[in-house]
Amino acid sequence: MAKLSILAPLVYIAVLVGSLAVFSSLYRKRKANRAASLEPWFPTHTARDVYLTLLHMDPPVPASLLKAALLRRATEDIHRIITIRSAKQALAQLLQRGSIGDDLWTRFTAAEKEIEEELRDVVMEANAFKQDWGATIFQSANEMLLNEKLRERAAEVTTQAANERAWWDEKRERVQRELLSSASDSPVISSTTPANFGIGSARSEEEELVADEEKTASPAATAGGLRPGTPSKATVRPQTPTTPGGRKKGKRGTPKR
Repeated sequence: MAKLSILAPLVYIAVLVGSLAVFSSLYRKRKANRAASLEPWFPTHTARDVYLTLLHMDPPVPASLLKAALLRRATEDIHRIITIRSAKQALAQLLQRGSIGDDLWTRFTAAEKEIEEELRDVVMEANAFKQDWGATIFQSANEMLLNEKLRERAAEVTTQAANERAWWDEKRERVQRELLSSASDSPVISSTTPANFGIGSARSEEEELVADEEKTASPAATAGGLRPGTPSKATVRPQTPTTPGGRKKGKRGTPKR
C-alpha cells in the first residue's frame, strides 16, 4: 500500500508532464505549419537568389561580380528594413485596438525575424570577401539606394513635365481656335466692300473742306459790317416802266404832263 501511495502521485505527474509535452509539440508544429501556410510579408528576395546562384556557379564567376551582387542584396535588405520600421508602430496600435487579426501580426513578426537573419548573413558574406567590409557595406548600399531614388524622381519629373507641356500646348491651341472663331463672328468691315469705305472717306473729306471754307470766309464777312453767314444786300432802285413814246407811267399807268 505504501508503494502504491508513492507511485500514484509520480504516475500522475509523469502523465501530466507527458501530456503537456505532447500538447506543446503539437501546438508548435501546428503553429509552424500555419505560419508557413501564410502569405509572406515580402515577395521573393530576387537579389539574394541571384547572389547565391552566382556564388555556386561552376566555373566560379569573378569576385567583382559577386561583390556587386552582394551590394544589390544589401540594398534590397535596407529597403525592407525601412518598410518594416515604418509599419511596425502602426500595426502594433491596430493590434491593440483589435483592428487587425493575429495572422497579419504573425506574418509581420516572421518577416522581421527573416530580415534580421538576412542582415547577419550579408555581414558574414561581406567579411568573407574583405575584412571589416561588413561594417561599411550597408552604408554603401544606402548610398546606392538614395541614388536610385533620385534617378526615379528625375524620371518622374521628366515624364510629368512632358505631360504638362502637351496639356499646355493643347490648351493654347484651343484658346487660339476660340479667339479666331469669335473674331470671325464679330461685325467688322471686310476687305470685300472697298466701295462703301471709299465713299465714306470721300464724304468726310468734302465735309472737312466745306468747314474750312466757312472758317476762312467768316473774317471777310465781319470786315464788311455783316454778320458771318448772312448774305450782303445791295441797294437796288426799282425801275419804272416807260411807254413807247418815251413817257414814264405813273402809279395808275397815266402819262405825266
